[in-house]
This record gives sequence, C-alpha cells and structure tokens, in this order.
Amino acid sequence: MYWLPSYYRVIRSKMDISASLINTFSSLVAYLTVFHIIFVFFIWTYWMSIFTPPLQPDKKFHMSYADKERYENEERPEGQRQILVEMARKLPVCTRTGNGAIRFCDRCQLIKPDRCHHCSVCAVCVLKMDHHCPWVNNCIGFSNYKFFLLFLAYSLLYCTFIAMTVFKYFIKFWTVNLQIKDTFHVLFLLFVAVMFLVSLLFLFGYHCWLISQNRSTLEAFSAPVFSSGPDKNGFNLGFARNLQQVFGEEKRLWLFPVKSRAHSWPLGECTHDMLSKCCRCPLAQMASLCSSTSFSQAWTLVTVLTHTHTAVWFIEGFTDVPQQFPSSVLK
Repeated sequence: MYWLPSYYRVIRSKMDISASLINTFSSLVAYLTVFHIIFVFFIWTYWMSIFTPPLQPDKKFHMSYADKERYENEERPEGQRQILVEMARKLPVCTRTGNGAIRFCDRCQLIKPDRCHHCSVCAVCVLKMDHHCPWVNNCIGFSNYKFFLLFLAYSLLYCTFIAMTVFKYFIKFWTVNLQIKDTFHVLFLLFVAVMFLVSLLFLFGYHCWLISQNRSTLEAFSAPVFSSGPDKNGFNLGFARNLQQVFGEEKRLWLFPVKSRAHSWPLGECTHDMLSKCCRCPLAQMASLCSSTSFSQAWTLVTVLTHTHTAVWFIEGFTDVPQQFPSSVLK
C-alpha cells in the first residue's frame, strides 16, 4: 500500500516546497495536474488487476459423469491415458505433458486447454496462467494480464515522476541548506520511489520481453510440449501480433485498463507446420487460417467448426462478439 502514504507525502511536501521554491502558481498547478493523471491511472490499473477474476476453462473441458466413472474405475494407467486421449479428440488441445500424455488436472477433473495451469493458491485452473501475484492477491492470466502489465507500467511512471521532481530538491538540501519543515517527507519519499523504481524497471522489462516472445512466466521456465516435442516459441506469432494478443486490436485502447476484444492463442507458423505433419489437431488445422484472415472471417470459421463439434474457441466475449456466435460456447 505504498501509494497511500506516497500520495500524502507528495502533496504535503510539494505544497511546503512550493512556498519556498516555486515562484509561479502555474508551475504548481501543472505539477499537480500531471501527478494526479498518473496517480488515477496507477490506481485504476491496480484495481483492475485485483478485482478481475481469472478466466477458467469452459465446461466442455470438464469430465462428464460417464467419463469420470470410466476414468475412476479404470485401474490401468494405460487405460486412463486412452480415456483422456478419446476426450481430447473433441477439443482443440495441442500441448502435452513431458512424457507426451494429455494434460489432465486431477483436482479440477478437466483436460487442461493449451497454456492453462492449475493455481494451488486459488485452487482453480486458469487460462493462459502467468503467475499468482501476492501483491494483487490474484492470479495473473488471460483475463487480466493486460491490466497487470499496465499496472507495472504506470507504477514505474509514478515512481519515476516522483523521483525526478523530488530529486532536485534533495540536491538543494545539501548544497543550499534549505530550511523546510518537511525535509523528512522529501527524503523518505525519494528513497522509497527510487527503491520501487529499480525493482519495477527489471520486472516490467522482463514482462515486455515475455510479450515480445508470446510466453508466460511459466512457459519461460518450462517450454510448452507438443506432440512434436518441446518448443519455447510454439505460440510466437511475431512481435506485432503478440502485442495484439495481450492488448487487443484497437490500439486506441492499449493504454487504458479496459477489457479488449476477444482473442485466442493460435500456434506459431513453425509449430503449426510441424504439428500438421505429425498429428491431426483441430487447433493446428485452423491456426494458420485464423491468423491470416480478417477477424470476421475467423469468427465464421470458428462458428462452423464449433457447430460440427470439431473445435472450441476460447473467448472472453467482452466486446464486439458477433450475434451469430453459438451461445453454447460461452460460459
């Protein structure tokens, strides 16, 4: 909760310093205006990161009652694996475990979609899970990764702005020997701002690199495994399209913590080509077409595939959801 005391100290210190150092009222107004704009975006993104629930897999990935009975009654590991293989044939699942088996969550009793992982803290499976963040007490994944990244960006900007505007007064304390009653507030504020600035710089830079490669934190430590083998660049679509997967297609909304247009995570071209040669995966068959066509054409393709029970498309359905999209796919 660094933001609450920092807000008080910034306002109080600036008002006290302004009486001694700032000659024009317009300079103070300009400073406070810029500060409050950054502060509002900082709090907004923090709020969205906390209160946006992680998106869970669709019910189609859960075991039916009949499949669950078959799975529990089957004592042979080979038989259980075969049951999972039969279930996965109806789903757009391309990733596997390290030994090539279907990824299955025993706790949630579901087949894990691609990039989905179980969070032991939240006790649920999270789509495109990145990590569980203790600072926001929430799982960071498909539904709120954009908000988390913007939170890091505006936190970094917030600390940078405070450090830059307070540093010149910190220098004057030692060179001019200014007598300001809130000296402690200024010194403490600068120390905390610089400390968080350095930490956020490394964390934000790391996540920017992850976005450029279209990887999650979990995938950076352990590459996703396909039927063709591990591939750390399995979901890399190129820098521009990687950004669109996180921030959406409407660039005017990129800097705002609002929910963007629905997206999936098609495979990279190299991974798609390898999978097409060694397996018949519904997602692999449609990935290249969806990534090379317009958004409306992709919706039409997905609608046809869904009606024929060939594939299920992951969407958030926040904006611009076509009316013809089957409601059965939505949670």
